[in-house]
Amino acid sequence: MPGPVLHLGATILCSHGGQATPATPFPRVTVGGQPVVTIASPYLVAGCPFVTPGGNGPCVTANYVTSATRVLAGGTPVLLQDSMAVCAPTGTPLVPVVVQPRVVGS
Repeated sequence: MPGPVLHLGATILCSHGGQATPATPFPRVTVGGQPVVTIASPYLVAGCPFVTPGGNGPCVTANYVTSATRVLAGGTPVLLQDSMAVCAPTGTPLVPVVVQPRVVGS
């Protein structure tokens, strides 16, 4: 399904409200002056308040498991607003809150 392409400036949160940022955006392709993010880049989560009695702790990292099928940057699929990610160690998703609206991929 088509959706806006994610870039470094997008606001992405873990399910608990922690701020997620890409560890390695792809600088050779930009959207609105910001590098795009590919499925190869892990996300680092800061400020996740989730703590369980079981001890698996707050969200620390996240990896996307779905991406664009027809749009590539450097031969690697770019991430879209509707791409799915899984946080570690909690297993919860990332939620894109604010994305750029002009460039759409599928």
